[in-house]
Amino acid sequence: MERPKFKGHLKLLVLHLLSKKPMHGYAVMKGLEEEFGIPAPSAGVIYPILFSLKRAGLIETAGSGRREKKVYKITEDGVRYLKEHEEELREAIKLARIYREFSEMGGRELREAFRLLFDRFDNLTEKQREELSKIIREFAKKIKFIVEFGDSYE
Repeated sequence: MERPKFKGHLKLLVLHLLSKKPMHGYAVMKGLEEEFGIPAPSAGVIYPILFSLKRAGLIETAGSGRREKKVYKITEDGVRYLKEHEEELREAIKLARIYREFSEMGGRELREAFRLLFDRFDNLTEKQREELSKIIREFAKKIKFIVEFGDSYE
């Protein structure tokens, strides 16, 4: 079987979830959030992944659940694929764990702050830009120091 061309680790994580039990698309979205801390991806992300996995023969439709939702389950080829890509799966799970922990320690707020900064960048005054520049440079310096030397910056 030709190796499917997967972009990123999300497909491996979806396949991993389906190796535990059959699920419908919404359950996959919630499973990614609950098990890996990945903010529930939209239907526009999950369903193309499910269709891709199905087209590659790694999952199949197991029937319909409540309200006519399609339930997907892993195939034998999918189980083999996961075994052949155990290292990539471990890496995907590791990155998801790091993402969750980073988000919990303030990464979510940091992402929101940078999004706001990028959205309103053109409207900043020169004084705001100077102040933000100082804050960002000092923040980066503190992070590098703590990561490199393992101690408090102060």
